[in-house]
Amino acid sequence: MKKDEAIAIIEPYLTKPRFEHTLRVAETAVKLASKYDVSVEKAELAAIFHDYCKYRSLEEMARIIEASSLPKDLLEYHHELWHGPVASLLIEQEYGIEDQDIKNAIYYHTTGRANMSKMEMVVFVADYIEPGRSFEGLDEVREMAEKELIRTTWMVSRNTIQFLMGKKSRIYPDTFHAYNDLTKRLDGGKKFEL
Repeated sequence: MKKDEAIAIIEPYLTKPRFEHTLRVAETAVKLASKYDVSVEKAELAAIFHDYCKYRSLEEMARIIEASSLPKDLLEYHHELWHGPVASLLIEQEYGIEDQDIKNAIYYHTTGRANMSKMEMVVFVADYIEPGRSFEGLDEVREMAEKELIRTTWMVSRNTIQFLMGKKSRIYPDTFHAYNDLTKRLDGGKKFEL
């Protein structure tokens, strides 16, 4: 699927600010993909579709989760987590996008997971650092994104966990698994001394 076709598909499903965010995420994903030897076309397509289901009704998303092979425990966590997994399913059903790299990048763009691919990291990071965002600590993450993808992904994961803990929110297990796996990748898998 071509970029313009994908943009035309998602635009009616998004608010104007969310549509603009999506275009910025796509631009950022293209830059990161180029830098870190990831398919630019796939990263761009995944970024364009990453929030495709953001404004679907909660009832519709819950129904899709219930009726599909998606993990049912998603329903026990904040509905903000649902749109990625649901979109990864619907882009295949509605538009025939079967590429697993694209689907995984969309699926895990909010939570991350253990053993993230570079494609998944690119979309995860692009969503966090796109130029329209502004919050404390973001400049540090943007600077790291110019140097090292794994460390940047780890920073996003760490910051997300700290943010959610500060709000006393429940945190989906994949988010902890992502953090732990990235920490292990960064420290070379050192074991703790007993």
